[in-house]
Amino acid sequence: MTKRYQLKAICGKARRGSFRTRQGIFQTPTFMPVGTRASVKGVDVERLAELGAEVMLVNTYHLWLRPGHERIKKVGGINTFTGWKGPILSDSGGFQVFSLKGMRTLTEEGVEFRSHIDGSKQFLSPEGSINVQQTMGVSIAMALDECPAANIDFAAFEKSLAMTFRWAKRSLEARTDPELCVFGITQGGCHQQLRTIASEQICSLSFDGFAIGGLSVGEPKNQMYEVLSYHPDQLPADHIRYLMGVGTPEDIVEAVSQGVDIFDCVMPTRSGRFGRVFIDSDPPFFNIKNSTFAEDTGPIDPSCRCVACRNYSRAYINHLFKVGEMLGPQLASIHNLTHYLTLMRRIRESIEDGTFPALYAVIKERWRTLDLHQGASAAE
Repeated sequence: MTKRYQLKAICGKARRGSFRTRQGIFQTPTFMPVGTRASVKGVDVERLAELGAEVMLVNTYHLWLRPGHERIKKVGGINTFTGWKGPILSDSGGFQVFSLKGMRTLTEEGVEFRSHIDGSKQFLSPEGSINVQQTMGVSIAMALDECPAANIDFAAFEKSLAMTFRWAKRSLEARTDPELCVFGITQGGCHQQLRTIASEQICSLSFDGFAIGGLSVGEPKNQMYEVLSYHPDQLPADHIRYLMGVGTPEDIVEAVSQGVDIFDCVMPTRSGRFGRVFIDSDPPFFNIKNSTFAEDTGPIDPSCRCVACRNYSRAYINHLFKVGEMLGPQLASIHNLTHYLTLMRRIRESIEDGTFPALYAVIKERWRTLDLHQGASAAE
């Protein structure tokens, strides 16, 4: 069987490759727009493809509860349901379930919890999570892992990691569709000893790719970067590497420089809905709602060719936000996704031609004194 991940070029540790799924091949490094409830907020699938997106992420927890995986299968599967023609990655639902503090009970078998929709009692197991994802017909499914908080002690992390490994084996064994890709997830917080154990355990299993979980969950950025300085190297070089829920453009180039291939985060669309827009300049973002832009006739970013920058002024988009017109957040979200996806294309090109260090230096300098909230999850 041909390997799913194909390495095409390297520049330092940065990798340029591609990954094959039954819904098609996507190029790496890549960024996945987040379609929590089978929709990237305010952006239709035709526009997503136009922007350069190749993979979309959907949220297992939300789609399992509503409309239900069996209904999605009945209407033709997740691609037909959403209209998205490319690969779709689904999370396991674990992050959302473990976020329901006080509403869940963890056992070896899985997690019992109360639905946030109607309070009904639900149960999610490794086998159940894979079944939901497989029934929906996604391209890539994530193994169910335990998602510990960033502030627990070493012993608690160690116990959690052992559970994640046992669940990983069960998740992989639950797959019955050979064309479904399944990714394993490493945990261990910011403890190098536990990350090393996690990589040895998870990588001993025949997953199609490996994800780094448990970062961007409240830890200081320098600690996340410390983990990235060694942990991607602990994952197999011939498999794709996915950093979950990260992050800013600075975080992305940092992770790429350490050998990470795939990313997702709600930051582009969530920021856009609140008026924060990213630009290819210094400073790298601003808030379009600020009154200083009320009479600014220029585009959000003169270097951008998205629909917002081609057709509308900062003054107009500022007006849309001020009067509560939904077009404002839509245009800002489209622009931000364009910014992220353009950055990924530039990263791929720079790895191919050996100039990635120069691009890395520009992005790092641009973000040198800035910080954005890093707790954005894969759901919004």
